[in-house]
Amino acid sequence: MRLHSLTLQAFGPFAGTHTIDFESLTGEGIFLLHGATGAGKSTVFDAICYALYGKTPGDRDQLLRSDHAADHLLTEVTLDVTLSGHRLEITRSPRQQRPKARGAGYTWHNAKTLMRELEHDDTTGQDRWESASKAHD
Repeated sequence: MRLHSLTLQAFGPFAGTHTIDFESLTGEGIFLLHGATGAGKSTVFDAICYALYGKTPGDRDQLLRSDHAADHLLTEVTLDVTLSGHRLEITRSPRQQRPKARGAGYTWHNAKTLMRELEHDDTTGQDRWESASKAHD
C-alpha cells in the first residue's frame, strides 16, 4: 500500500478542509508522523482506516465529525492510495445532519462512499479517473 494524499473535511479536530501530501514525504521511502499530544496524529490514522474500511479503529466512530466545523460543511475523507498496483481514490462521508436546503432546521445526509480508479487511455495517452464503485458497503 502506498499513500499519495489524504484530505480531511470537518473530520475529528480538523474543522476545515486539510490535505496531507504523502508524495512529498516519501522521497526516502519512509516518513515519521510526530507531534505534541492532541496534535491530530491518531486522527490521521483514523481517517485512513475510515476511508479504507468505513470505520475507525476501536470505538471512536461517534467522534468523526468536528465539533468546530461549520454546519454546511459535510464530514468527508478522501484517500488517494495505490493498492495491489491499482491507484484508487476513495471518498467516504458518514451519516450526518446538515441544514435543510429550504426552511429552518436539519435533515439527515446518508453515508456515502465513492471509489474511482486511475486508468490510462491508450488512445489519448492520458490518465483519467474512472468510477469503480458507489456501493457504501
